Amino acid sequence: MPSFDIVSQVNSMEIENAVNAAQKELANRFDFKGSQAGILLEKNEIKLSAEDQFRMRALLEIVVGKLGKRNISLKNVDKGEAELSPLGHARQIIKIKQGLDPAVAKQVAQFVRDTKLKVTAQIQGEEVRVIGRNKDDLQAVIAAVRGHDFPVALLFLNIRD
Repeated sequence: MPSFDIVSQVNSMEIENAVNAAQKELANRFDFKGSQAGILLEKNEIKLSAEDQFRMRALLEIVVGKLGKRNISLKNVDKGEAELSPLGHARQIIKIKQGLDPAVAKQVAQFVRDTKLKVTAQIQGEEVRVIGRNKDDLQAVIAAVRGHDFPVALLFLNIRD
């Protein structure tokens, strides 16, 4: 039986490349010369630190711009609130969402069921598996899911005949 998986993943190498490009731009920008601003990547979190709120906004703009240029969907980027210390130093954590959380997986599975095509949608951990009798129904499901706006970017993997 033909099937495919609907997942939400971000390529970790693309995140790393975007952070490296942002660090290079940070080193070359005139308004950051001599400042204590920094960008640090830890697994699925990008930690930003700057001397004040103004530089933090500029730093966030640099990082988000580099992520966008690397074709990382900004739906999968969770920009936390900037924390301002009493001394004026600012910190912010940007989280990269990996995998479908149960609420979104349930929403995707329900949407697939609501298409009224002859397919079944099963939630399997952090992915939704769609199984159908013919490839045309599966292609129609892919087109419908691409046309709908979900809170995260979705990919279609493991397409089997």
